[in-house]
Amino acid sequence: MTAPHAPGAPWHVSDALARRYADGTAAETDAWSVEKHVEACGRCAARVSAAVRSGAAGPTLAAVRTDLLTTLGHHPEPATRTAAAGETGNPTTTPAASHPPEHVPSPAGRPRGPRFSPAPLSRWARLWWAVGPALRGAWVVAVVLVVGGAFGLAHGAGFQGARSLLLALSPVLPLAGVAVSYGRHADPLYEITAATPSGGLRLLLTRTAAVLAVCVPLLTAGGALLPPVAGVPGAAAWLLPGLALTLAALALGSFVGCRTAAVTLGGGWLFAVAGPLLGGPATSSTFVPYFSGPAAQGSWAAAALACGALLALRRRSFDHLEPR
Repeated sequence: MTAPHAPGAPWHVSDALARRYADGTAAETDAWSVEKHVEACGRCAARVSAAVRSGAAGPTLAAVRTDLLTTLGHHPEPATRTAAAGETGNPTTTPAASHPPEHVPSPAGRPRGPRFSPAPLSRWARLWWAVGPALRGAWVVAVVLVVGGAFGLAHGAGFQGARSLLLALSPVLPLAGVAVSYGRHADPLYEITAATPSGGLRLLLTRTAAVLAVCVPLLTAGGALLPPVAGVPGAAAWLLPGLALTLAALALGSFVGCRTAAVTLGGGWLFAVAGPLLGGPATSSTFVPYFSGPAAQGSWAAAALACGALLALRRRSFDHLEPR
């Protein structure tokens, strides 16, 4: 344990505790005390950072930091250590103190350490990192192609079922975005981001909101601009089903991982709703029970609330790495 200090005096991380924390030998209570303290104390954060950089994990962390900054478009200059921040007492004059502490693996293999971003990032770099792989990859292209294909079928080929098909596919497109936004199978920096203060459920919800911010206006506007078909629900009828399925994927993802949950729910939806449309004439009676009427929409709203409540209860599960 750490040495006692005078009652009422501010507590700071000692050099010895910083070294024990860096090599993973600090007691669990001390480790969490350090992690909480360095969130508000820049001097101690610099001391712990210097201890980490001078330890066995230093070269690996430096390489990870360099690769990450290079990927984000930054070109870091090589840092040289001249003294530990705790020895000088002035973190602004120590090269090691100019960077926040990195993530340190504990002996048990559980991510542990001062959970800070490896280096100060610009506003756009942080936004680019937060929105996730979905909005930087093929998913956005796929959504645009789905809407464009519906327009081509409706206005170019005279296909009367284009609006029905778009309405049936719309609820599963957010699921695809969630599946490729978060998790070890989607994000190459997953292990790092999961150990940051903004990781876990907070990051997952941020990326899900970014996915919905693309889907909701694009799909709703696309459906509204397609030729109306008698008996087919309105363009916004997919919103509650889509929200309920998205929250269900997040809640189920707390048990089996986001990708597995999204694939399971998306496959079930396509089999139940979109499958009949693809296999035969697209008629409104095919999917009216899923979208139309107060009973159907009320059921989707209740399902969304239930899934949201389950997600709140399971929020701590996202603090751990997904199962392989």
